[in-house]
Amino acid sequence: MFKSGSFVAEHVSPLTKAQIQPNGVDLTLDTVFEQLDPGRIGVDGKEIGERQPIEREERGDDGADSYYLPAGGYIVQYAERVRIPEGHVGFIYPRSSLMRNSCMLNTAVWDAGYEGRGEGLLQVHHDIELERDARIAQLVLAEGNHDDAYDGSYQGENLVE
Repeated sequence: MFKSGSFVAEHVSPLTKAQIQPNGVDLTLDTVFEQLDPGRIGVDGKEIGERQPIEREERGDDGADSYYLPAGGYIVQYAERVRIPEGHVGFIYPRSSLMRNSCMLNTAVWDAGYEGRGEGLLQVHHDIELERDARIAQLVLAEGNHDDAYDGSYQGENLVE
């Protein structure tokens, strides 16, 4: 059973009221990266290829920080800290406005116990401008049985202590 947006909001920070949806919470864009070098996933471990952040530009009348992204693949980092509670599993879905602009956000399952500022793969099929802090994804939580809590290599990712 999926949980309500108000329940999900208890596990996400920082957060504005506008981000709370009936069935989840919108996650916003913080940083966009371009991968420079190949990565490796093997039976004995993994290696993430080197990345560099894409430069933001002031665009539009309001001078908002924006990313102008030509077609290609990018790693996006969400601005919010997410904590997946015991007894639940997290799913990240793209907001429909991305799809309507020829973009797709690919994500993975977030296990119970995960805490961090996660990332997703943004596929851009037609150039797009994305403002920093724009809502690009929605986190939903479902009840789920699990054997243990997450304690993998991405635990605490992108958190500044």
